[in-house]
Amino acid sequence: MITLVPIADVAQNDVEQLLDEAFGADRHGRTAYRLRAGMAAIGGLSFAALEDGSLIGTIQCWPIELRVDAAHAIPLILVGPVAVRPNRQRDGIGRLLMNATLAAADAQDSAPMMLIGDPEYYDRFFGFLSGPTAAWEVPGPVQRSRLLARARPGQHLPAQGRLGPRGLAAALEREGQ
Repeated sequence: MITLVPIADVAQNDVEQLLDEAFGADRHGRTAYRLRAGMAAIGGLSFAALEDGSLIGTIQCWPIELRVDAAHAIPLILVGPVAVRPNRQRDGIGRLLMNATLAAADAQDSAPMMLIGDPEYYDRFFGFLSGPTAAWEVPGPVQRSRLLARARPGQHLPAQGRLGPRGLAAALEREGQ
């Protein structure tokens, strides 16, 4: 039986090993890592999937922002990575983790969410769309169709802006860097 627990309940070393298995040891150079640089994962939205005490999947969420201009930024939540042991992929574990995260985010009335992923999958099952992100600037390479966002009714996603770690850009501007 698969159980979900807060990711903080799992040894960080085990999480890193699973991420290496799922995405390769070179994963740290990806654009998503630049987006969340210096941020801590959001505990209430980040989970681990365990089966018989073994880690088989994880999902993490990160505080980021869409900087509209020097004075305005929209808080966002970066979803990912969603990692599942290679021998357990296609068993519904990723979907289980995504559903838990989205339910927790909706219950907390969280900020709009975004991710980098397969547009057909994340639109079909979870309502993430590439349209709202078409003119967003990203600190690294990305396939535009894979840059996806999800906003609940009443939430606004600006058409333009630059993605980055939440509050970091404003802090650097205040320090004159």
